[in-house]
Amino acid sequence: MNEIEILNYSEENASYIKALNVEWLEKYFAVEPNDELQLSNPRTEIIDKGGMIFYASYNNEIVGTATLLKVSDNVFELSKMAVTERAQGLGIGKKLMNHCLKIATQNNIQTLILFSNTKLEKAIEMYRKYGFVEVPINLNHYKRANIKMELKMEKGRF
Repeated sequence: MNEIEILNYSEENASYIKALNVEWLEKYFAVEPNDELQLSNPRTEIIDKGGMIFYASYNNEIVGTATLLKVSDNVFELSKMAVTERAQGLGIGKKLMNHCLKIATQNNIQTLILFSNTKLEKAIEMYRKYGFVEVPINLNHYKRANIKMELKMEKGRF
């Protein structure tokens, strides 16, 4: 049974994006005002603005999430990626990442960016393995972020 399934956003699953992200944010940092706004209003703050939300289900339980936030027609931010602690180490983060990259390719997104913190060593390592490279932080909407990374999407890569 232990299958990981990636699901698209639904109103039924809307609350999981907040629960999963608050779990890790409170453990390592703090929930910032921008987080609270987006996580409390995923439909209006993410979906209605052209973004996408995905969930990872494991044994019929939502255990992970990731979003693609629209920055422009060609640039999206990989954000709000979280896997509950009890489900970490099962490859769920990689499955979410692969799905986001596949969707980005299908939607002709040219660049993915992300903001993170070097304290999150395993996450940074995973981003690098997928080809994300560090770029200068110009505009940063997260106090916790001390690194910005981007991935130029290449046709046929994902």
